[in-house]
Amino acid sequence: MKKNNELKVFFIKLISITFAFIFIINFLFNLLLAERLEKIDKLLSINKAKNRSEIKDKIRIELLKGLEKDNLLSEEDKILLYKYYIKLKSEFNSIDSKIK
Repeated sequence: MKKNNELKVFFIKLISITFAFIFIINFLFNLLLAERLEKIDKLLSINKAKNRSEIKDKIRIELLKGLEKDNLLSEEDKILLYKYYIKLKSEFNSIDSKIK
């Protein structure tokens, strides 16, 4: 009789801990990841016309904001892009000499 009672208490505790664990995982998932997953789903559903138009409008707004600024790029970004341009130019020149 005592073993039966101990076994019943054990299973009640086990079920309680399991439900608590599931609840905590669900709460953390909703708190931390749900919003990010929603944004990822929105990006992956670009094939829908509504989502494409929303993304297109957002890009236009950001471009207009960028045009209102005096400098589009920071000095560091300008230097980086210029170095990249020089590297590309030298690679194209090497291809050009191979073609002729």
